[in-house]
Amino acid sequence: MRFRPLLALMLAFCLTFTTLPSSASAALKGREQGNARFGNVVNTGQADACTVLPAGSSGSISADGQFKSLCLQPTEVSVKLPANKRNKSDFAIAKIISPRFNTSLDEVYGDLSGGKFTEKGGIDFSLITVLAPNGEEFPFAFSVKEMVAESKKGKSIEPGAEFSGPTTTPSYRSADFLDPKSRAKSTGVEYAQALIARGGDDEDLARENVKDDLGGKGEITLTVDSVDADTEEFGGQFIAIQPSDNDLGSKDPVDIKIKGIFYGRKG
Repeated sequence: MRFRPLLALMLAFCLTFTTLPSSASAALKGREQGNARFGNVVNTGQADACTVLPAGSSGSISADGQFKSLCLQPTEVSVKLPANKRNKSDFAIAKIISPRFNTSLDEVYGDLSGGKFTEKGGIDFSLITVLAPNGEEFPFAFSVKEMVAESKKGKSIEPGAEFSGPTTTPSYRSADFLDPKSRAKSTGVEYAQALIARGGDDEDLARENVKDDLGGKGEITLTVDSVDADTEEFGGQFIAIQPSDNDLGSKDPVDIKIKGIFYGRKG
């Protein structure tokens, strides 16, 4: 009997919402937020895909002003594996295992000046993990942060034009990341046990204990394939080489090569 008031309250609450008019229900839901592209790709499995210009687009636009909506979609990732007795050091194609369908960079924007792309912001890095042929996993941050890609031949965006330059790769893990022994850069915990755990002057153990929030530098080349002069859109292919994660300083990074397609337009 003591639950009867609660049951009555729940029944009244349900009856209130089932008798609301459709206009009131729409008001509660509100207007759909977002852009038209989201509406076109939601639940289609294509949200990670960059826009592709029609084949044969061969206009030319000035590389001055601003660019926006720059999208870079990886299609192939390779890891530079160390040399062994059988093979020399070379890039080997790896399999993306995380995230499987969300690796693209999008809505990147910046300045165009004198035939130079200077990145200013946007969704400009993505955390990715790949599986190399030797069974080892390599996490890295695919990044175009602080990109300054310049053309050495001209100041126009046209088919065949190449824009190359450096990028900055952020640390895969932040200073707050705790390893299995609760060590992190920002916690002040450098040793999991007593001072004997330091192991004297063991360099490898010191690198494992003392965390360092390290970033890296990369290089990227954008090769333009298609240009629509009317809409000031452009697209093509890119190749980027950058370091893998260094596990907050405890591991030596390896080179990662990312190939893919890109799309952008002038602002």
